[in-house]
Amino acid sequence: MVEAAGDKQASDIVLLDARGVCSFADYFMICSGDSNRQIQAIYDEIGHALKKDGILPHHREGTVDSGWLLLDFGDVIVHIFAQIEREYYQLDKLWSQASPVVRIQ
Repeated sequence: MVEAAGDKQASDIVLLDARGVCSFADYFMICSGDSNRQIQAIYDEIGHALKKDGILPHHREGTVDSGWLLLDFGDVIVHIFAQIEREYYQLDKLWSQASPVVRIQ
């Protein structure tokens, strides 16, 4: 997921190990895109990369126009934000007790 997001030039990619602080997921990946087109490309690339390995999301949520797309793979939840929505919702701070596994800025 991290590699796929990076391939589409996602910014501020964070993978958090949430096993000690969250009951519904083990990991969160949070990243940002600079435009609606880029956000959609990141979303599509992550879905395509995991589909190659036989991993399909259990749930998808959001729209490009909302500035927040979510892919729920069960143990891993991927959040793809427009920068303004990421700053507004501050999931990085909300899950600050989760351990960072990867941070690519």
